[in-house]
Amino acid sequence: MNTIQAIIIAIIEGLTEYLPISSTAHMGFTASLLGMEESDFLKMFQVSIQFGAILSVVVLYWKKFFDFKDLHIYIKLTAAVIPALVLGYLFDDAIEAVLGNQIAISTVLVLGGVVLLFVDNWFKNPVILEEKDITIKTAVTIGFWQCLAMMPGTSRSAASIIGGMTQGLSRRAAAEFSFFLAVPTMLAVTVYSVFVKTWGKGTATEMKGYEMIMQDDNHIQLFVLGNVIAFVVALIAVKTFITVLTKYGFKFWGWYRIIIGIGLLIYFYTAK
Repeated sequence: MNTIQAIIIAIIEGLTEYLPISSTAHMGFTASLLGMEESDFLKMFQVSIQFGAILSVVVLYWKKFFDFKDLHIYIKLTAAVIPALVLGYLFDDAIEAVLGNQIAISTVLVLGGVVLLFVDNWFKNPVILEEKDITIKTAVTIGFWQCLAMMPGTSRSAASIIGGMTQGLSRRAAAEFSFFLAVPTMLAVTVYSVFVKTWGKGTATEMKGYEMIMQDDNHIQLFVLGNVIAFVVALIAVKTFITVLTKYGFKFWGWYRIIIGIGLLIYFYTAK
């Protein structure tokens, strides 16, 4: 991976992490279109730069995250993230195996787009407009919905926002809680991928994520650069998404997923 490729991947991560269009799918497709060789470092890089995107939400909602007078938000997020931590650990190998199957991911992208076309009609009368009205039970339910995104191409954002709307949250409240939930979820995924997971297990290149990063100066520079760019781009994307979602709903994103997904299916089938 060279610097230009790393910058492009990081921009894609920042733009798509909080949109209901699957950042994993878009980074994978981008890497394929750029002709990048699939490697453990590339996979780890795509996961680790989510840390930069996470920080954008912490900065934008810093009053919420650092309001230590009200511990309810921490309790809700802790309860909501548990399903993803448990199931993510159990199915880590299966998830990684799907990451290289671009046709399967493209198909999920299209199917998810079809769902988004109808979401606004399904949930028209929200009863929860603010995070403070979300119960722990509701938070856990949203946490289980988030687990649907373990299938690459689904979108963690889409799954958790729709999960929130099934529980009576407004589009805005569901989107914001999805952003909050991304922080512990993606932080756990990043820490696991960088410090715990052994990449290339059973091969001569077996090593931890941080060992790959520290392998040479180029890897360190790419890691730092990727996180900085993902952070800056995500700041812009989060604010824009909230505005568009509140005004126009999910249909735009649904059609986007369908069009991009069909285009990618054609590309990957003809490229065989």
